[in-house]
Amino acid sequence: MPRLVDLSHEIEHGLETYRGLPPPVITEFMSRERSRDHYAPGTEFHIGRIEMVANTGTYLDSPFHRHADGVDLAGLELEQLANLEGIVVRAPYERGRAIDASAFAVLDVRGRAVLVNTGFDRHWRTERYFSGHSFLTEAAAAWLVAQHVALVGIDSLNLDDTADARRPVHTRLLAAGIPVVEHLTNLAALPDRGFRFFAVPPKVKGFGTFPVRAFASVEWCGRGCPG
Repeated sequence: MPRLVDLSHEIEHGLETYRGLPPPVITEFMSRERSRDHYAPGTEFHIGRIEMVANTGTYLDSPFHRHADGVDLAGLELEQLANLEGIVVRAPYERGRAIDASAFAVLDVRGRAVLVNTGFDRHWRTERYFSGHSFLTEAAAAWLVAQHVALVGIDSLNLDDTADARRPVHTRLLAAGIPVVEHLTNLAALPDRGFRFFAVPPKVKGFGTFPVRAFASVEWCGRGCPG
């Protein structure tokens, strides 16, 4: 049986994912106590309510997030999001924030989900997470587009340098129809290759971004295994 590896952060009431965006508000629409008025004795249910922005927790961006004429969440094919052959690129943030095309140049990434393991996820839910994060350069994004990757993900605050208001990495990847996953975690638990990646959001029309339960299915563990 394959080993499943969870790559998502938990979403909870008050979680701050990105500085300046409101945290989710998680409440009840119907409590178990109130539900008893609607069902037979001994039968009760809980119906929750959540109010949140799309960019919460570990989430996926479709082209519509950046480009008005891009494909939205409802338009993405499952083949773009699930059972993707994956590859992990190790780029520890301690070695430098900017991740250039040279980090990928010797790898066969065509048609694969490319997951960038910086280790920056260790700062999740701390002040440190909101500054000095790892990011891809515009040259790296251009190279990944030219190689026809299937998806790009990272375990830090943003694929772009947030000091660059142009957001060139999002612009290039999403213009090419390549979905983006941000705020991944636990990538260190994956082998460098030999796994399948899944990050499927709800099929929401007119939305560009939504949280996902990202995970990997590890079929085997060869020379690329961590440790």
